[in-house]
Amino acid sequence: MNDQQLLRYARHILLDDLGIEGQEQLLGARVLIVGAGGLGCPAALYLATAGTGHITLADDDVVELSNLQRQILHTTASVGQPKAESGRDMLARFNPEVQVVPLVARLEGDALLEAVRAADVVLDCCDNFATRHAINRACVAARKPLVSGAAIRYDGQIGVYDLRRDDAPCYHCLFPEADEAEELSCATTGVFAPLVGIIGAMQAAEAMKLITGLGQPLVGRLLQLDVRTMQWHSVNVGRDPGCEVCGQRH
Repeated sequence: MNDQQLLRYARHILLDDLGIEGQEQLLGARVLIVGAGGLGCPAALYLATAGTGHITLADDDVVELSNLQRQILHTTASVGQPKAESGRDMLARFNPEVQVVPLVARLEGDALLEAVRAADVVLDCCDNFATRHAINRACVAARKPLVSGAAIRYDGQIGVYDLRRDDAPCYHCLFPEADEAEELSCATTGVFAPLVGIIGAMQAAEAMKLITGLGQPLVGRLLQLDVRTMQWHSVNVGRDPGCEVCGQRH
């Protein structure tokens, strides 16, 4: 690290369990964030300001006025712009040293698998089950750790699926893919703005822990939050040996 980096990241370097070694690991890390909306914005912001060296921000949507209530990387001037590009521009203002690559596309198939393989950690910040399950399948195939968050109305949840580990569950173990699954969206049911900030920031924290080996990642547990009462509920999650996605993993 140079003198400017030592100053910029000084408060991390002071932490006994992180220090210079951990900060250097962050500087060399590659993170894929799928979704530049309510969850992806705070997650990307904290990862960028913390010095995560390379961030790929994937989203095929454009900024709308109704997004600005909670999607904190976008401004009024961003309306009509691709979210991935708007996010890149804002992150550069916070930390120009971080390389942010915008992907204005809905990642799927080989393109998704390639992006997952190139990352050290993947953040699922999307808003639909089909994409969540596609990301999970790619992470299982590439054996990459996945940090998945969700938020709707007043309820949020976060889980970590460290698919480098043989004993870790995947997203499908907990939420099996089903055609009859009810799909809720912020556009039709609403979402409390600070909730996505809480969950997105936690996704960034879990990603940084995975990168640096800090503490105990949220593997094998699902945290659920009711923001109206600010009550957290923790659910233990085990691997399903019969899971059709990760069941054959050895």
